[in-house]
Amino acid sequence: MTGSDEKKHGSGFVKFVVRACGVLVLLYVALLLPERTPPAVKGAGRQPFEWKQDQYWKALELKFLQARSAGCASLAGDITSRCAAVDQILGAISRDRVAANDPRLPALESNIVHLAPLIGACPERLNDFIPLATRLRSELKRQSIHWDFNAVSTRERIYRLLFGTRMAVEEVLLQAPAEFTIPEVLPGDNEPSQTPSATVRGATVHSGDILLSRGGAPTSALIARGNDFPGVFSHVALLHVDEKSGRASLIESHIERGVAIASIDEYLSDKKLRILVLRPRADLPALRKDPMLPHKAAAGSLEKARQIHIPYDFQMDYKDHTGQFCSEVVTAAYEPLDVKFWTGPTFISSPAVVTSLASFGVTHFETQEPAELEFDPQLVVVAEWRDRNTLFKAHVDDAVTDAMLESTQPGRSLGYNPWLLPVTRIAKAYSVVLNAFGKIGPVPEGMSATTALRVKKYRNDHTAIANVVLRSADQFKAKNSYAPPYWELVNMAREADHKVRGKAKSP
Repeated sequence: MTGSDEKKHGSGFVKFVVRACGVLVLLYVALLLPERTPPAVKGAGRQPFEWKQDQYWKALELKFLQARSAGCASLAGDITSRCAAVDQILGAISRDRVAANDPRLPALESNIVHLAPLIGACPERLNDFIPLATRLRSELKRQSIHWDFNAVSTRERIYRLLFGTRMAVEEVLLQAPAEFTIPEVLPGDNEPSQTPSATVRGATVHSGDILLSRGGAPTSALIARGNDFPGVFSHVALLHVDEKSGRASLIESHIERGVAIASIDEYLSDKKLRILVLRPRADLPALRKDPMLPHKAAAGSLEKARQIHIPYDFQMDYKDHTGQFCSEVVTAAYEPLDVKFWTGPTFISSPAVVTSLASFGVTHFETQEPAELEFDPQLVVVAEWRDRNTLFKAHVDDAVTDAMLESTQPGRSLGYNPWLLPVTRIAKAYSVVLNAFGKIGPVPEGMSATTALRVKKYRNDHTAIANVVLRSADQFKAKNSYAPPYWELVNMAREADHKVRGKAKSP
């Protein structure tokens, strides 16, 4: 090759590289183009529940400090009398058919809430307190089967009593000293069932039972807190127990792969901060006719999951089962057998919550969220698993979520890193190919590249804020010798949100 030829060859190669770079730049720029702005969405148009009792919570914290200084010996009489008052009210209402506006119910709430700080200071009395709380839940769920869940006052009453009692119990559990043994399984009611059974972590579960759980991801906290009555559960799974082998399986829907089947070991190995087992009431009309109905519902759901691929429903449209989010798995299984759970649908009305969920693809704000099932009177609580470490982590995640929602600008989609959009779109295209062969890609089926980036940023922000709160909580405990209660965690989260994202520190 002559020098002239070498020069031409080198020049040609340079032109090729320049053109290739130009094409790549153009492709990158093209992939940077944002998606079309989605149409504005409206929430359910209701009034979200708000406690609005910050001073009340501080007064309870002061009461706890005073009780701790007084000592358990001097509190014994007060604790015993308050336990007796709760026991007396529960005994009275158990003999009546109680309406949601019965004046004894606010008295019941007040007694439980004011008893909690005393038990927190004297954890050896937990064995008196927890059974009362469990009995209260059982009685209220039994009574509320006759209540009108479409009435706002009814929803507020059952929420204040059941969720308020839950939080009172958990605050007490978190104040117990490290050497104090807290049972891993808190038993509920032994609701009779004729369906196949299995033993899971010391509790007997039956085919057709519904398992509520709470994942450890930041988006799990958003799902749990993101409705008009914020709760603590983010996921639902339907239990199937094989009548021949006794093998327990869970049918559930995951963002990454849609409806899937998991063994009990696989289910438990997936990060769970808490698990609640619910069982349909044996006296429901449909179960009186056919006690095996729950097993038939679970078996039908299992078979369908084996036969066809059901993608995850990001829109949360619980009436269209071609795609299913986690709650829909239960709805789609029981509806054909004339059993409809979610006595009252989930309403999502807060502009900040609507904005956040819409940024992740949700379009239906009257829906069915996992947390609401805890209050459904058609379902009986059979057992609950939780431990102190995961319980505190769940409280921190909830507090961070509440603070982030407070500082969210309504109507403005959550942000993301636009410079990562081209790479994420390529990852999405790769995911589509994998999905076509039944495999899972880096971007979930049904989720756009932009949404994936929003989820990533939200998770990163939430994790960063939670880490600050955890450090603040450690400092609080070292200084005060007790774990910060939930309202203190929320204040810490507001401060941390301001540090991490530059958001306002107060609502």
